Amino acid sequence: MITEHERVVLTTSVPAEGLESGDVGTVVHVYRDGLAYEVEFTTLDGKTAAVATLDAAQVRPVGNREITHARQLAAR
Repeated sequence: MITEHERVVLTTSVPAEGLESGDVGTVVHVYRDGLAYEVEFTTLDGKTAAVATLDAAQVRPVGNREITHARQLAAR
C-alpha cells in the first residue's frame, strides 16, 4: 500500500488541476485504507502547483528505475 509522504506517479490526466499523466506528486493523506489519496504536486522550485484527491487507480508508486521529467505548466 502507498503511504503518506511517498512519491507517486499520476496514471491519468486531471485537466481541472492542470495535471498530466506521468506527473510526480507526494501523498499527504491516505483515505479509507488506500482507496484514495490526497496528493500534492509541486514545481521544481518547491511551489505547490496542485493538491488533488485521487482514487487509488489514478496513482502508482515510483519505480526504482525511473527519473523525473520537467514540463512547463499551462497558465491558469
